[in-house]
Amino acid sequence: MRRIKFHGAQTTGAIAEHLDITTPGARKHLTALLDARLVVFEDRGGKVGRPERYWLLTAEAQKLFPDSHAVLTVEMLDSVRSLFGEDGLDRLITDRERQMLRRYDTALAGLEGLAERVAKLADIRSQEGYLADAAPLPDGAWLLAENHCPICAAASICQGFCRSELALFRQVLGDDVSVERTDYILAGARRCAYRISPASETTK
Repeated sequence: MRRIKFHGAQTTGAIAEHLDITTPGARKHLTALLDARLVVFEDRGGKVGRPERYWLLTAEAQKLFPDSHAVLTVEMLDSVRSLFGEDGLDRLITDRERQMLRRYDTALAGLEGLAERVAKLADIRSQEGYLADAAPLPDGAWLLAENHCPICAAASICQGFCRSELALFRQVLGDDVSVERTDYILAGARRCAYRISPASETTK
């Protein structure tokens, strides 16, 4: 599981190579983790041949990794709420959103096509620890999937962070784009995911 945790979604072959075991041996190990609800898989299509299976950690598996930063974050947010109230916490979230918007706008500057913008956004989010990837959908829309949430502890006690990030995506991708959350970790999903499509689709 550490391999998936620190390197993101992995194929059976990659895990077998890392553990220095056979592919059938890795598959048996992964099946046991699947039965224990610690991993899930996605079949991703490649350019040639049949789709390849990638393995990802579930929310339950994420809990097995110690995170002292999460404890500190929760304690600090509790202190902000205690000292400055909900208004103070909202101001903190708004300021974070403003700073992120500035960074994202700079990174996406000059990118006009939806595919380019979504791919760049996924790249930025991955660099920030969200293990994000973007995939085209059959209808021309895109799916932005985030397979890890580095702020999950904070979001669990203040969902304003989640609302802020959705608003951030809508701002940075522009008025010509519609962004809707389709999967939500705090609602029990194994990841957060967003359907991104040209805004004109919603008016058809």
